[in-house]
Amino acid sequence: KLDTFTSQNIANTVWAFATAGHSSPKLFDSISHKAMKKLYAFNSQEIANTVWAYATVGHFSPKLFDAISHKAMEKLDSFNSQNIANTVWAFATIGYKVASTKLDAFVFKATSVIEEFKIQGIVNLLWSLA
Repeated sequence: KLDTFTSQNIANTVWAFATAGHSSPKLFDSISHKAMKKLYAFNSQEIANTVWAYATVGHFSPKLFDAISHKAMEKLDSFNSQNIANTVWAFATIGYKVASTKLDAFVFKATSVIEEFKIQGIVNLLWSLA
């Protein structure tokens, strides 16, 4: 069934499991393989929701995070404040070491949309950079 999942199906599925507090290592492993094959279709919200879900359940998938951090740079212009805060928070929470040039790019983008940020997003972003 996973073969038929779109990028939105993938992001929504892991988000739902994480929101419910249900870690399913086999499912998250399977989805990470499918997600890497479909990353070309992910939008900024799907990127943010996916890494947020993995971090929330504590399921680290280094290859997926490598691929997503690269895709995030390609899509960074379309990231809003919540996408930025959630993505950077997920990287920090799971212990993923993001290249400093990528973190700089996230911070630069954050400054361009600073008016959109809610207090919690700013706090999450600052915590993630500490």
